[in-house]
Amino acid sequence: MPDRRTRVTASAVQSDLADALARLRDSLDLPDGFPPPVEQEAERAARKLALPDNDLTDVEFLTVDPEGATDLDQAVHIEQAGDGYRVRYAIADVPALVRPDGEVDAEARRRGQTIYAADGRIPLHPAPIGEHAGSLLPGVDRGAFVWDVTLDPAGHETSVSVARARIRSRRQWSYAEAQAAIDDGSGPETLLLLKPVGLARIERERERGGASLNAPDEEIVFRDGAYTLARRAQLPIEEWNAQISLLTGMAAAALMLEARVGILRTMPPPTDDAFTAFRAQTTALGLPWPEGVPYGEFLRGLDHGDPRALAVMQAATGLFRGAGYVVMDGAAPADPLQSAVAAPYAHATAPLRRLVDRWVLVICEAICAGAEIPGWARSSLGQLPSIMGASSRLGSQLNAASVDRVEAALLVGRVGDEFDATVLAIRGDNMTVQLAEPAVVASCPRPDAVQPGTVVRLRLLTADIASGGVTFTAV
Repeated sequence: MPDRRTRVTASAVQSDLADALARLRDSLDLPDGFPPPVEQEAERAARKLALPDNDLTDVEFLTVDPEGATDLDQAVHIEQAGDGYRVRYAIADVPALVRPDGEVDAEARRRGQTIYAADGRIPLHPAPIGEHAGSLLPGVDRGAFVWDVTLDPAGHETSVSVARARIRSRRQWSYAEAQAAIDDGSGPETLLLLKPVGLARIERERERGGASLNAPDEEIVFRDGAYTLARRAQLPIEEWNAQISLLTGMAAAALMLEARVGILRTMPPPTDDAFTAFRAQTTALGLPWPEGVPYGEFLRGLDHGDPRALAVMQAATGLFRGAGYVVMDGAAPADPLQSAVAAPYAHATAPLRRLVDRWVLVICEAICAGAEIPGWARSSLGQLPSIMGASSRLGSQLNAASVDRVEAALLVGRVGDEFDATVLAIRGDNMTVQLAEPAVVASCPRPDAVQPGTVVRLRLLTADIASGGVTFTAV
């Protein structure tokens, strides 16, 4: 029988949560809408947009995105090319819609990137650009930067170029729809080839020594009139699709490195001390990292259904630190590597949602065309690392605080109840735990004998929606 306390107070709880999330936005000084001059300039740009003469509308591009997405940055087309593959990846032509030093440009530089909140996203661009004229929606002609990459049968890149073109996506696929069409063989050629190309690129990632956590996503979802948390494992197509984006980002980095101008996304390799600590943690958890096995290979092989694996992935976050942006103009950086990718890498595939991609796209297009890099892009490169760093920190702060408040709302009617939880990490006298149900991560004092990977019984003492605070004690 349902808990009467939860049923009776559900509406009040959601009202309190909505208020808490709104106050959180205010406390972080997040914008609500766009100033009128920004909206007006975006509307004018959308009305007056001229599409490229280079016509690729006969190419059957398609998009693969989360259900309901409206800001579609990428469309893909894959075909056989001899024994290998030809991948064309169309990226929204945002530079054609954003006037350098205009109102939209200035506002985008203030924001840095689209920030996703529990109660709605704070977009980088106004809707006339981000959801309409710039979005690669199906059945309409759009301008795009089309990356044209050929791969050998094993997925090694053999040629790359990028140029502006007019394209038309044939269909917007959700991940679930696309996965089903691949599994039953009913999908178009592009979807059916996405699997072998994605798998080949994953093998090349293993070969490079790249690593990916691929941990189950924790999402705040609004379902049946209430916010809740959901954890879901990624579908295989999400990783195959991500490999196309990684391929493009590595191609962009290679072009800019050769020209010695641009901006790279970098991350230093884990230190020897970090590796030593991580190896010790995996041993303590009963899932030891074998000698001689690259850490990326070890992480890919974890069984996400094993509670110990959750603790291992939590520990592995200590290996993925220090990501940033490095600008170059005349000389390559001493260390251009993005260590998780295990190659030089650049953000190039999400210009509707991330500011830096606009610069990377126009620079790479100019390099391929043998043309001069636009002056606005070259002169402002140095501003991007601080803009992107600040917006990433703000997004992380908002996400963590939003999750805290949703977790508190899920638990507020259950003070005094007991829960099973997996210990993810030990930090001093406290432990980080993940409840089996609901999907809540919390910190609480640890009993002396508890180790990461073990399951403990906890009692909920307090839950405060306004602050997002919850307290537990071990039973």
